[in-house]
Amino acid sequence: MRVKRYNEVIPKTQREVIATRYKRITRAINQEFWNSHSDTDNSIYVGSYGRNTAISTSDIDILISLPRATFDNFNRLQGNSQSRLLQAVRGAIKGTYSNSDIRADGQIVKVNFYDGIAFEVLPAFKSWDGTFVYPDSNMGGNWMSTNPKAEQEAIREKNASSNGLLISTCRHMRYIRDNYFKSYILSGIVIDSFVYNAMGDWKFVKDGEGVSPGTYEQKLLDYYKEHCLYWGIITMKAPGSNDEIDVQKSLECLEKVLKYMVE
Repeated sequence: MRVKRYNEVIPKTQREVIATRYKRITRAINQEFWNSHSDTDNSIYVGSYGRNTAISTSDIDILISLPRATFDNFNRLQGNSQSRLLQAVRGAIKGTYSNSDIRADGQIVKVNFYDGIAFEVLPAFKSWDGTFVYPDSNMGGNWMSTNPKAEQEAIREKNASSNGLLISTCRHMRYIRDNYFKSYILSGIVIDSFVYNAMGDWKFVKDGEGVSPGTYEQKLLDYYKEHCLYWGIITMKAPGSNDEIDVQKSLECLEKVLKYMVE
């Protein structure tokens, strides 16, 4: 199944619904933690939706930056302060969406809507170097770091230099996963990181130019065989941020998707 261009795969009407909910969630948290009524400040889309590689609305990830004083207040608490922070963010959102299923889950607060769209809200604190520190309530609680803006910029730049091939490949692999291997695990960040590293200098060209059909897809499969099977890699670097990503649970499905693309 050859890679093709995937443009506007999420309808405009759904994007409008997402934008409305994004603003309401952002406003609720800003009111609670920043004493602000802004529905856009301190908040960005992250995850697949933020990287523009998503093809569905099942999970919309947003990061909301909180005041540094809030970090200091929760960090000095005894016990699992990360869990308490997530509960405080949950309470802020519950005031706006009182009838929705809202729960704190590990690192995020998840808001499940009646139409199947779910928001995963990551509360975080901006550091001096542009990275964000966020809570992980698992295993007694700890703080972790991420740099989603660096990831998004790296994806944008490489997608531009590949004439759109990067994002189309990421969306294509999601389509295959969701329609043919949905019982397996293959995370969006694994897809995006793999394609970013595996595609090299390939790009979309005009019809009639380039190499034989299937050559690009075979190149991706060969990269997987060399770097993931032969070397047994279980971690991967995210674009831009260079954060380590655990790929072990996704390897089986990644192989199935790549082989399906070659067939």
